[in-house]
Amino acid sequence: MKSRVLRDKAQPLGNYPHLKQAGDFIYVSGTSSRRPDNTHAGATQDENGAWHLDIRLQTEAVIRNIEALLSTMDASLSDIVDITTFLVDMKDFKAYNEVYSQFFDHTGPTRTTVAVHQLPHPNLLIEIKAIAYKKASPDQKTPSSAF
Repeated sequence: MKSRVLRDKAQPLGNYPHLKQAGDFIYVSGTSSRRPDNTHAGATQDENGAWHLDIRLQTEAVIRNIEALLSTMDASLSDIVDITTFLVDMKDFKAYNEVYSQFFDHTGPTRTTVAVHQLPHPNLLIEIKAIAYKKASPDQKTPSSAF
């Protein structure tokens, strides 16, 4: 298995890998807009302490985080075959979809989008998990985990 730790990305907060490869499939755990310092892209606090959350910035950050994770397995966004998106509020669906469309077109991965009551942090509006298909090298053992 070819992987390397992404020191410039957020590390898992629980006892799970960001990625797991089984044969030719790479499973990406639910990914958010969390940064290495545990702040979140698309979440800013004003001088009064109120939080302002931006679904567009969070969506782009999530997809970029998935892209970086896949790169450790010599895979890319074009290798994704299925995506499941969790939105805290379906009112964000249109804006999410606009950003999503900058990365994927109608020939891209299959997709399911569901509304959830909440995500692990109150500043998160979105989380995405993905499955990629990338032909494993013959010397690669299966299943494998990264991170």
